Amino acid sequence: MIARLAGMASRLTRDKADTLLLLLAAVMVLAPHFGHLPLWTSATVCLTLCWRGAITLRGSRLPPMWLLLPVSLLAMGGVYLTFRTLLGREPGVTMLALLLTFKLLEMHARRDLFVVIFLSFFLLLTNFFYSQSILTALVMIATIIVLLSAQITFQFTGTVPPLAARLKLAARVFLIAAPLGVLLFVGFPRIQGPLWGLPGDAGGKSGMSDTMSPGSMTSLALSEEVAFRARFDGAAPPQEQLYWRGPVLSNYDGRAWSRIGRPLHPVAQLRLARQLAWKGPSYPYEVTLEPGRRQFLFMLELSEPGPSVDGGNPAYTAELEQLVGASSDKRLRYTSVAHPKYIAQPGLEPETLERWLQLPQGFNPRTLRYAAQIQALRAERGDDAAIAAVLDMFRKGFEYTLEPGRLGRDEIDEFLFDTRKGFCEHYSGSFVYVMRAAGLPARVVNGYQGGERNPVDGYYTVRQSDAHAWSEVWLGPQRGWTRIDPTAAVAPERIRSSLAQALPREAPFGLQGLAELARDQYSWLAQMRFSFSAMNNAWNQWILDYNPNRQQDFFKALAAAFGNWRLLAGLALCAGLVLWMKYRRTERARDPVDAAYLAFCRQLARHGVDKAPDEGPLDLAQRVRQLKLPREKIAAMTGFLELYGALKYGAPAAQREHQPVARLNSLLKQSR
Repeated sequence: MIARLAGMASRLTRDKADTLLLLLAAVMVLAPHFGHLPLWTSATVCLTLCWRGAITLRGSRLPPMWLLLPVSLLAMGGVYLTFRTLLGREPGVTMLALLLTFKLLEMHARRDLFVVIFLSFFLLLTNFFYSQSILTALVMIATIIVLLSAQITFQFTGTVPPLAARLKLAARVFLIAAPLGVLLFVGFPRIQGPLWGLPGDAGGKSGMSDTMSPGSMTSLALSEEVAFRARFDGAAPPQEQLYWRGPVLSNYDGRAWSRIGRPLHPVAQLRLARQLAWKGPSYPYEVTLEPGRRQFLFMLELSEPGPSVDGGNPAYTAELEQLVGASSDKRLRYTSVAHPKYIAQPGLEPETLERWLQLPQGFNPRTLRYAAQIQALRAERGDDAAIAAVLDMFRKGFEYTLEPGRLGRDEIDEFLFDTRKGFCEHYSGSFVYVMRAAGLPARVVNGYQGGERNPVDGYYTVRQSDAHAWSEVWLGPQRGWTRIDPTAAVAPERIRSSLAQALPREAPFGLQGLAELARDQYSWLAQMRFSFSAMNNAWNQWILDYNPNRQQDFFKALAAAFGNWRLLAGLALCAGLVLWMKYRRTERARDPVDAAYLAFCRQLARHGVDKAPDEGPLDLAQRVRQLKLPREKIAAMTGFLELYGALKYGAPAAQREHQPVARLNSLLKQSR
């Protein structure tokens, strides 16, 4: 098949071959956009490209303007009807894709060819609006090389080199320009914000919400999308202590939990910070939060107030949430210090605690009767006994599942006494409800639990599937807010390992062995996954997230490094070695006849004879005979010049002489 295609390509005329190469480049530019373009646009683009290819192969005439103009206007009208505007990222990219394909049908002059190429380069950049991964970058590099090959092809006026030679030349051009691109990327002043994006167009990704209802966590649990990555400066806490705190849900309306927290005044934040006491070890860490329309910083519980955030000023709420002030649709990096053992807000006043005791009226009568029993137990044996009784109930007969079924109006009653099947939001929500009904202030905390450590780079990857909900109970002025995770009573393996271990998912038929191999952290498949994840993380950290702060840190480190004379000496030595090797390679590649002649001219310069640029060897010999030198030296010099002229310009006498280059070097030595 390949041989047949190669044979067909060799029989094409130059115009057809060049046009097909340009069509190939256009296809490589347009293909990545098919995933987000409207279906009718992708179909129009494909049909237009096929039409242009058929015209090229058959040698038919291009369609007239009276046909192209109405088709183009109809396409622009379709864009407007689809997006209700012609401005913005989506309609703009759609129009560019259509205009590029229509321009391929309207190439009547050499200028039109370059318009298509430059329009292709412009449309190529828009791919980064949708994906900035390493794979996307590699595909774009390959597309650039093909586009450059098409551009180079149109420059030839005579014989055109083979396609492989043109692709090689285009790759060399790209490599020559790459260092300048790297220099501009590193040194050009950065702007705050994403590397690629348009105002108002960077749509947020799905993620943690500030409300919770039965089933809200299930969709996140099925997603393998990365929420954030974390790196510890030293040892990391145990897996069961990796609770990444997010929104705190204090209000319940009978169906859903929602948050009520508001950013505190800086003075109130200082007052709140004094209500936190740390115990045990501390864990400094750094988090890189993936883009998404969220305002929460997910902090390891419990972190010190006021984390250091790149490009943002975080705020604290009374519920111990960390906010960045506004929704963020760019990657965020922040650092903090966590203390898994802590005492939080032990001195709250009774009137302040009332907000965490409120329950809606007219819901869940069976749960309220059960809570009355727990309240009596609490009065008799204390808070810990009441909590232990509820957790003990969860351990007996309850099931941890992603498919709990639908619940009715009294959802907590149905969950606790009928279905007894639920996910983390069912257990945390019902536990908080029982605690409030029993007189204990309680609230729900949403966030993430756990994370997978990558042994290649040491980063913890926290995915949306690690989304979790737990509870907090206020246990008096000595203990303050205390984390209670009811899910740990039902599925302790969820906390000790991961959701995949607590809820093993069935692989498709025939792939069960491969799925088991992927779960084994020491298998070759897992090692490949870790390596790719580490490479992708490095790409995110140093390329996509190269922000002004990182640029300043880089230049500071560079200035400090260049202040070291040893480094400067090493760089100078390396530069000298490179130049010397280049000189030696040039000398070896030089024609030995020309090398001997250059050495002879340097000798003449020492005698005051400077060769003129237009002076030949015979004219130079006349000037040599006028030098006041010994006769044998003059004879050797003139003999050298006569032999050089014969070798350089192909006299028959020189061609008959045995080993002429050796004779030339001998005369050079005699003339010194």
